[in-house]
Amino acid sequence: MRLSRSAREIRMTYADAIQFLHGLRMFGLRLGLETTRELATRAGNPHERLQFIHVAGTNGKGSTCAMLESIYRAAGLRVGLFTSPHLVAFGERIQINRQAISEANICRLVSELRGWLGADAAVGNAPASAGSTQPTTLEPTFFEAVTVMALRYFAEQRCDLVIWETGLGGRLDATNIVTPLASVITTIGLDHQNWLGHTLPEIAAEKAGIIKAGVPVVTGAASPEARVVIAETAARLHAPLTVVTADDAARAPLNTIELPLLGAHQRLNAALALAAVRAVGARLPVSEAALRQGIATVVWAGRLQLLRRGTQRILLDGAHNLDSARSLRAALALHFPGERPTLALGILRDKDHAEMCAMLAPLAGRLLLVPVQNERTLAAAELLAPCRAANPAAEITVCDSLPDAVRRAADAPFVLITGSLYLIGEALELLGATPGNVPSERGLNESHRAVL
Repeated sequence: MRLSRSAREIRMTYADAIQFLHGLRMFGLRLGLETTRELATRAGNPHERLQFIHVAGTNGKGSTCAMLESIYRAAGLRVGLFTSPHLVAFGERIQINRQAISEANICRLVSELRGWLGADAAVGNAPASAGSTQPTTLEPTFFEAVTVMALRYFAEQRCDLVIWETGLGGRLDATNIVTPLASVITTIGLDHQNWLGHTLPEIAAEKAGIIKAGVPVVTGAASPEARVVIAETAARLHAPLTVVTADDAARAPLNTIELPLLGAHQRLNAALALAAVRAVGARLPVSEAALRQGIATVVWAGRLQLLRRGTQRILLDGAHNLDSARSLRAALALHFPGERPTLALGILRDKDHAEMCAMLAPLAGRLLLVPVQNERTLAAAELLAPCRAANPAAEITVCDSLPDAVRRAADAPFVLITGSLYLIGEALELLGATPGNVPSERGLNESHRAVL
């Protein structure tokens, strides 16, 4: 596709590009596909030249995507990976063979994006004047814009396959303009109820919106009422359905593979990835050796990630709702039996913080309550009462910030930081656990659109 004149003429620095994307946050969250489809049309419909595995669910989406990417990369494919949110740098969202998109390509794509948006495409500009040959001005959300940027980049780079994670829900999520080779629905839980519904069947119906006619679907949903909704949707669309359970995670070949990601829940995610690979095996065959190598070498930051600072162990986990807190609690019992870490806890205000405190506070010998560097943070002091009720014997300190908590925990042999993926991004940056010279762009996650 030939660039429009406005796109070719725009020259911007990386800081300019990030600032432009940051400006799109003003449009917040808007569920629906119309704007994304129009923007993709203006970008040349790049998704029509790509193959996808589309992944939705309440928890486990990112880990399952990482496993699928690792498997297909081990099989020799050129694999795109689209996930959200990013932990530190924006480029984490758009990767090929686990290499983040370069700053130069981000600058180029944002310049093109401005052309696709119409007029000079400064955010908030008035529509083009009457009689103009420019397209009508579009005002996409940040996520809609980034979705189409990713599609364009993956098509340009001739990816063999794109592992494609939903942002929120599924039916009306911007990612749902694609028709994949397979749809994966990991788990169904109560989260984001303001957007997706207040019951498991309502939330399942939104997630099941990624199911396409005749396209295989794989799910790990454990709730019978959620499973019924997924099964009914699959049957109506004649989409072959595979249900994965914990029993599948204990079967060959997974029972003989050492998974680098901690937690029994990650074995279920591995079983989901394996089932998806088998579902599309006729189109994308994968050898047993590649399957084993991909699962055994998968890397996914911030999910039960263990760091060491001298003799101190620091465990980072992005548990941000009740189901993920439950998985974290089970993983601690499995991998760190009898240990009571110093717990640094920060939660967003639209989460069920009282229940999360009740689940996590009893695990700790000491609690450090922190704000999350996000506009939706719950004040750390508001965690005090539920944590004290759940663990009255523990020393509990309300901290000004995560750096304050890390300083206070300097002498603790075992520290757990959890409660939000945004808190984990801050921790990775603070602890120097990101690649060298990676810029911090965590602020791009801060809008009422952000959900984790």
